[in-house]
Amino acid sequence: MATGADVRDILELGGTEPENIGTINKKDIINSDKKKSKKSSETLTFKRPEGMHREVYALLYSDKKDAPPLLPSDTTQGYRTVKAKLGSKKVRPWKWMPFTNPARKDGAMFYHWRRAAEEGKDYPFARFNKTVQVPVYSEQEYQMYLHDDAWTKAETDHLFDLSRRFDLRFVVIHDRYDHQQFKKRSVEDLKERYYHICAKLANIRAAPGTDLKIPVFDAGHERRRKEQLERLYNRTPEQVAEEEYLIQELRKIEARKKEREKRTQDLQKLITAADTTTEQRRAERKAPKKKLPQKKETEKPAVPETAGIKFPDFKSAGVTLRSQRMKLPSSVGQKKIKALEQMLMELGVDLNPMPTEEIVQMFNELRSDLVLLYELKQAFANCEYELQMLRHRYEALAKAGGTGPSSEGGSHADGHAGPCGDEGKSDVKDQIIDVVGAPLTPNSRKRRESASSSSSVKKVKKP
Repeated sequence: MATGADVRDILELGGTEPENIGTINKKDIINSDKKKSKKSSETLTFKRPEGMHREVYALLYSDKKDAPPLLPSDTTQGYRTVKAKLGSKKVRPWKWMPFTNPARKDGAMFYHWRRAAEEGKDYPFARFNKTVQVPVYSEQEYQMYLHDDAWTKAETDHLFDLSRRFDLRFVVIHDRYDHQQFKKRSVEDLKERYYHICAKLANIRAAPGTDLKIPVFDAGHERRRKEQLERLYNRTPEQVAEEEYLIQELRKIEARKKEREKRTQDLQKLITAADTTTEQRRAERKAPKKKLPQKKETEKPAVPETAGIKFPDFKSAGVTLRSQRMKLPSSVGQKKIKALEQMLMELGVDLNPMPTEEIVQMFNELRSDLVLLYELKQAFANCEYELQMLRHRYEALAKAGGTGPSSEGGSHADGHAGPCGDEGKSDVKDQIIDVVGAPLTPNSRKRRESASSSSSVKKVKKP
């Protein structure tokens, strides 16, 4: 007859103390694994000594809490511990053998280790010895084609010998050139003579009907290039500063020119928009009145995209209010909105009229025309200001050049007109205007815009 102690022993529940002897509970059987894990965890825990950093303590033990090894070892498995795969074949023998370098002409003998199977083969690095093919000419060819009064045959032979020795390194050739025996030559003279002979020999020896790539050397261009480089190198700090200043001024002039061209394009867009708007208004007035009610539903406000206000089209599904079509788009700035409201108040037009179909269309067209008028006035004020500035500059330059402002009319003291003088002055004026495009500062532009808007308001107020 098995007792409770035997069952505990079979299930490895432990606890043979007198307090544990008795009947088996349900908790003892269910929580048996937890008790084991608690015991195992209690036995494997190590406490870090006080004062020791966590990183230093982590170096003492691995993840398995093993003791640190006495010798450095790598116990991890994987690609780190790949062993060399040694086969059963015999090792290829190496031999200490002599060799000669074909690039050397003195026949020097050297020794190095090499495989025994490669004995007797050429030196493998000899293929990197690249030499320049310098042409060779005969006595007959020289007398017939290559003769030059400024060069003797001995001097030409000496030049080609140095070219062959130093692989056309003309700076070295010029340094080793025999200036005592022959005439003193520059590097450009040596290059010109060499390439001239090469071109002559290529033309003579070429087969008829073949395209040749003959090397051409421009000695004059090379001399000018070196002179320019020497002048550039010998500049003083004052000259360098002056050149930088001139470059900056040139960039400013180009920026002004681009800005002037952009303003001209914008002004042209405004003018064309105004012209198209007036033409559309005339066409609408000339159209027969009977057809107008039929087109009311599908007709849209004819406002050009280049100027004025482009009101959004509400084509989305759902219910929309007609008053939403009178809402100004976000592309219109606050300054234009304020000017538009002021102009509408001066004209006695309500800012929020009754949004019927006809009123919405006419109100949007009116505001678009007012914005176009505002932009045209701004452009006109800008052009007037620039014209006045250029006129003042021209008068100042004319006075400095010895011609007073009275001579701008182009007439002499006796009253006769001078066409030549007028043409010369117009040319000078065109040059001044083309180069000196006075850029507008932000403050001056703001002052001018405010003045133009206030002047337009005053003109409307007057009866």
